[in-house]
Amino acid sequence: MRASRLVAVAGPGLLAFVLACGKGEKASFGEGMGAPPGAPAGTPAVASPGALGSGAVTGSIKFVGKAPANPAIDMSEEPKCKAEYSSTPHEQVVVVNPNGTLADVFVYVKAGLPAGATYPVPSTPVVIDQKGCMYHPRVFGIMAGQQLQIANSDPLLHNIKAQAKQNRPFNISQPTAGMTTDRVFAAPEVMVRFECNVHGWMHAYAGVLPHPFFSTTGGDGTFTIKNLPAGTYTLEAWHDAFGAATASVTVHDGETTTAVFTYAAK
Repeated sequence: MRASRLVAVAGPGLLAFVLACGKGEKASFGEGMGAPPGAPAGTPAVASPGALGSGAVTGSIKFVGKAPANPAIDMSEEPKCKAEYSSTPHEQVVVVNPNGTLADVFVYVKAGLPAGATYPVPSTPVVIDQKGCMYHPRVFGIMAGQQLQIANSDPLLHNIKAQAKQNRPFNISQPTAGMTTDRVFAAPEVMVRFECNVHGWMHAYAGVLPHPFFSTTGGDGTFTIKNLPAGTYTLEAWHDAFGAATASVTVHDGETTTAVFTYAAK
């Protein structure tokens, strides 16, 4: 399998990207696609099933420089949560993995898909849990219309607040362990911020998309976006502290394009 490669570079915000191979808050989806071929100018695109393909984009989010210190958390008033940590807990804003990559970076196809295309919504929910007075996961993706299950694994009160702008915000109290609440985001929005009104250090972020072409980096700093049709796409990588970086990638049927984003310390 032949792989092409690109490199993107980002600092405090978006800086630049360098392509080694391939063509090259509101997110724009399908921007610049215009009307269907043969349609008169100004004709709106008609929604149609979006095709899945056999191409993929995979890569990593590298980090250079000295990582900023994460804020220490005083959990003295929540002994049941504090007991879960062997040392002082910290808010996991910047997580640099042992291999020099970043965790909790959301990577998605921002543009290039057919305008008006629709994709099946998974029947399985995305779960966000509150455990140890932290959100798990802290950064994740979900499709518009997909069920979000909010769980509380802590034996104490949490109050989860979604600060949505393109979707209806919500504010939910879960006073006991084992509680779950279901919600659905109807519209695309990158990113939706979550916080807890009881514990000010608790934050999470959701990327809500109208398609399934997204991924979040974990403990190895890698991402994979599968089932892409052949075409040229704009990828965006988003990090809570370092912002967004974009790059253009060209995907071929049955092949994998490799994208390496690099964030630098401020």
